[in-house]
Amino acid sequence: MMIGCHSLVWNGSLDPVSFAASARATSEAGFDLLEIPLMDPWSFDPGQASRALREHGLAATASLGLTAGTDLSSEDASVVARGEETLNKCLELVHDLEADYLCGVLYSAMQKYDRPPTAAGRRNSAAALHRLADRAATLGIKLGLEVVNRYESNLLNTGRQALAFMDEIDHDNVFLHLDTYHMNIEEPDLLSPVLAAGARLGYVHIGESHRGYLGSGSVDFGAFFRGLALVGYDGPVVFESFSSAVVDDNLSNTLGVWRNLWEDSADLGAHANAFIRGQLAAVSSIAKH
Repeated sequence: MMIGCHSLVWNGSLDPVSFAASARATSEAGFDLLEIPLMDPWSFDPGQASRALREHGLAATASLGLTAGTDLSSEDASVVARGEETLNKCLELVHDLEADYLCGVLYSAMQKYDRPPTAAGRRNSAAALHRLADRAATLGIKLGLEVVNRYESNLLNTGRQALAFMDEIDHDNVFLHLDTYHMNIEEPDLLSPVLAAGARLGYVHIGESHRGYLGSGSVDFGAFFRGLALVGYDGPVVFESFSSAVVDDNLSNTLGVWRNLWEDSADLGAHANAFIRGQLAAVSSIAKH
């Protein structure tokens, strides 16, 4: 199991200097892995990123959320095609990074919708993701579908919805991506969705109810980590937090990061690393059933 951190904890840019600083800070905080948000994949330089990751002994994963113009759940074939093109570009970058996971809101736009998803749009998304999962498998990359709250997608808001959608995609290279921040909004509890997912859970985001310091909000982390232990989860566990102190226009505005929840990234990151490892240690004696 690798413990990681989202790069927006450190820096709002992925240019070479900023990325190198994020990699150094991730390592200094004690993390094993850096998650890279590929919101603009055509501007990202995987060569320089790989060098920075190697220098600091870090693994990497990548994530993104699609836009209205690249929405796989659109009924417009040209929009779906652009989404598939974007995700194929991301797969190439993940492969160049020698990473093995692409996750996030890969199935729809990451935005507030004003109507429910359509049956045709749902079919379009499932079909595109089946093709993308085929391509990802040839590159040694897993796809993770992140379940987000109702204000960021109309398609997958709960773990059980995502599991049903994964059945429609019908590919064993697609996994569930749970995020405690979103679960705290949409799920009845933080244990049962993990148990329902079982071996289909492939990626985890750890975020507090207000996106700030872990343990200072309302998320029931004890139940969530107990679930991870019960299902024998051993995939990435990645800290995610946002503040107006660090801004990326492509992501911060989409997520509504309007408040300054922290200023000291180094303190926040070190605290999160210790918190996550402490939670894992607390449930380490729970046997898999």
